[in-house]
Amino acid sequence: MKIVIPGGSGALGTLLDRRLTAAGHHVVILSRRPHGPRQVWWDGRHLGAWATEVDGSDVVLNLAGRSVNCRYTEENRQAMMDSRVLSTRAVGRAIAAAGRPPAVWLQMSTATVYAHRHDAPNDELHGVIGGAEPDAPASWRYSIDIARAWEDAQAGADTPGTRRLALRTAVVLGPERGGAFDSLSWLARLGAGGPIAGGAQYVSWIHARDFVRAVEFLVARDDLAGPVNLAAPHPLPQREFMRELRAAWGMPLALPATRWMAELGAFALRSESELLLKSRRVVPARLLEAGFAFERPDWPQAARDLVRRLRGR
Repeated sequence: MKIVIPGGSGALGTLLDRRLTAAGHHVVILSRRPHGPRQVWWDGRHLGAWATEVDGSDVVLNLAGRSVNCRYTEENRQAMMDSRVLSTRAVGRAIAAAGRPPAVWLQMSTATVYAHRHDAPNDELHGVIGGAEPDAPASWRYSIDIARAWEDAQAGADTPGTRRLALRTAVVLGPERGGAFDSLSWLARLGAGGPIAGGAQYVSWIHARDFVRAVEFLVARDDLAGPVNLAAPHPLPQREFMRELRAAWGMPLALPATRWMAELGAFALRSESELLLKSRRVVPARLLEAGFAFERPDWPQAARDLVRRLRGR
């Protein structure tokens, strides 16, 4: 198959490119900074010569979007919104104009679209979309606005001949240096990975290998469309999540952090405390009902596997 990945030059795109190319597929990366024979320039906003790659392709997997690991200034908020919505609209226009449109369009989304909650998990059918939680800061609502606009941009595209999926993805954890797991591991190994503000907020996650396998599964299953949660089936409170990660690294001690300490630390790192404090209790009901089998469904085993792989690098 020919698979086009807009915004595929980052960590997830590299991961998918490696796996899909090894499986014998022809992968083309659309990037604002292309390098290499299979990378094509696009600006993430407008139709251009890149659209010829979409015409005749089998799969489009749009990963484009500015990182949310930043301070939520007005400028950064607008950049996060525009990079997602405008790129999705551009992909939709390319598919609509194609003489032979792709069979499936997988669009990156986020598990952050769901409400901050502890009482019950959020699945695709019964999950609560966020934005109106009485115990969530108003500043968190912009993340929901971005997520909803992101999905609306795909839903509003005029692409009746292409199956569409919105990938509501939890944090993807892989063994690469500089990634999310590497950063969490440094906290755990330094003894700073204790409960944050009590640690009751849920962490949803997915092992990088299961993320790639889920993408392949969704491409192959032509009976699935709409939103799909890409998250391991067993989210757990932050205090337990970090306890298991510390155990995997052999670190018995950890310093807890209060809410104000989390706010101060996020400010110092030019990030936002929402990434630490929001309870993301998300489960993959549709994947499980469709028969997808996770290789790493439980965090203790996934943490040990990732530690072993990171140590081996």
